[in-house]
Amino acid sequence: MLSFKAGLAFLFSAALVATPALAITSTHKTASGKTPAAHKSHARSGRSLSAKSRAKSHKLHGQQAIDSTRVTEIQQALIREHYLVGDASGNWDDATRAAMQKFQSDHGWQTRLMPDSRALKKLGLGPDYSGAINAEGASFASPAPPSSLPSGQAAGFAEASGVNE
Repeated sequence: MLSFKAGLAFLFSAALVATPALAITSTHKTASGKTPAAHKSHARSGRSLSAKSRAKSHKLHGQQAIDSTRVTEIQQALIREHYLVGDASGNWDDATRAAMQKFQSDHGWQTRLMPDSRALKKLGLGPDYSGAINAEGASFASPAPPSSLPSGQAAGFAEASGVNE
């Protein structure tokens, strides 16, 4: 029994000693696929990154320009609202940009960026739901006046809201 315990202790201690020797070393790679040491040596050499490498690291996201047909719609709406003079050209030029900024400023909205969604809706250029699944037969009209409600229903609404008529 003693020799079994001694053998087990020997195997356990041998395993602890051998583990670091068998450990696998790994290197951390950056987003470009190079090890940090490669970046350091690259920086020390004074060479600059290639144009292809720079282009990958600085990708633009989101919409970069407005489609010319959409610009024409915006210009026509700005002309209709007397913020722009002339004909719609389809070019997002300085005059169009200034007219849109003035329109947004007059309504208390941001003026430094592309057209605000609230401004486009106010110009009548909001989303078109006519092709929606439930658009056919849907009513986009104002709700009926309270006087047209049945008396029992109106009384129930008044009771639920706590308003006395």
